[in-house]
Amino acid sequence: MSYETILFDEADGIAVITLNRPEVMNALNTKMRAEITGAVTKAAASARVIVLTGTGRAFCSGQDLSDRAGGEFDLEKTLAEEYEPMLRAILAAEVPVIAAVNGAAAGAGANLALATDVVIASESASFIQAFTRIGLIPDAGGTFVLPRAMGMAKAMGAALFADKVTARQAADWGMIWEVVKDEAFEAHWRARAKHLAKGPTAAYARVKQAMRASLSNDIDAQLALEARLQGECGWTEDFKEGVDAFLEKRPARFQGR
Repeated sequence: MSYETILFDEADGIAVITLNRPEVMNALNTKMRAEITGAVTKAAASARVIVLTGTGRAFCSGQDLSDRAGGEFDLEKTLAEEYEPMLRAILAAEVPVIAAVNGAAAGAGANLALATDVVIASESASFIQAFTRIGLIPDAGGTFVLPRAMGMAKAMGAALFADKVTARQAADWGMIWEVVKDEAFEAHWRARAKHLAKGPTAAYARVKQAMRASLSNDIDAQLALEARLQGECGWTEDFKEGVDAFLEKRPARFQGR
């Protein structure tokens, strides 16, 4: 399948989706949102890990403000019909999804990254909730993710002031997983992706399910869910292989089953 706004590569269980509109800092237009949705859905059915990253000096600068019909935006419709399917495709993927944030991530671009399971950022990357600069509120899931990732105080400040949050600040505040020096960035995220692609895929899917459910479950419901999902893991080939490898003192060779 050919794409106009993204690059897609899949090899050795790793699907890399690269936002590819560098002339506009990979701003999201209708075509790009549809292509990301389709590519993530495709990759989730065949790959063992998905990576989202960007071409050029930005990860994603957010909504393409020139992409509007008749000179006006119907923001509610755009969010419901274009952003929500894209975000839900990422959330529905049973394999790990990494955002390799190579540069600026602003507005909906920041929240696209934060919708993934793991965010790895280059040291020169930054995150900006730029919405109030143009009279809007954080969207693309930002009002859901930010308070949970950063705490209400940091989330409220980021949303109201629209200040740049450096990659180092984002890591220190619990907003992202890790920061990597620019010169080592690509090699590092590729190694992280390779690690996950060789891991226990069925267990990863259940880690994601359990972690997300914990945001709304009480302790009784969460313990019951843990027991059920752990029981399912216990019947997988990967669990048997993991135990055998441990007893035989060798690296496990997981098949993702």
